[in-house]
Amino acid sequence: MSQATKRKHVVKEVLGEHMVPSDQQQIVRVLRTPGNNLHEVETAQGQRFLVSMPSKYRKNIWIKRGDFLIVDPIEEGEKVKAEISFVLCKDHVRSLQKEGLWPEAFSEVAEKHNNRNRTDSARTPS
Repeated sequence: MSQATKRKHVVKEVLGEHMVPSDQQQIVRVLRTPGNNLHEVETAQGQRFLVSMPSKYRKNIWIKRGDFLIVDPIEEGEKVKAEISFVLCKDHVRSLQKEGLWPEAFSEVAEKHNNRNRTDSARTPS
């Protein structure tokens, strides 16, 4: 499979699929990206740790501070305690909020994030 075809399928998966976290998975918010395909995240309970990005997302999906992710825990990890299983876009966040699956601690943060995206797009010159 060529690099362009792989990128197309990964992007289509992230943008199109509706993902509901399982019992083992959790929703986290990205705090910073120290590099080397690692991201520091925070849970709804305030716990901070590092997560790794799987190779299928590398060079295909960009994650920035404030984004929300669904992660799978890694049992043997000391510093890196989870791996990214899904990147949530604003449509995914809205659908999880409607279904009542969104953590209450992230509700205000998600609203600010969505409002900031709306004002940014409104400011773009035409």
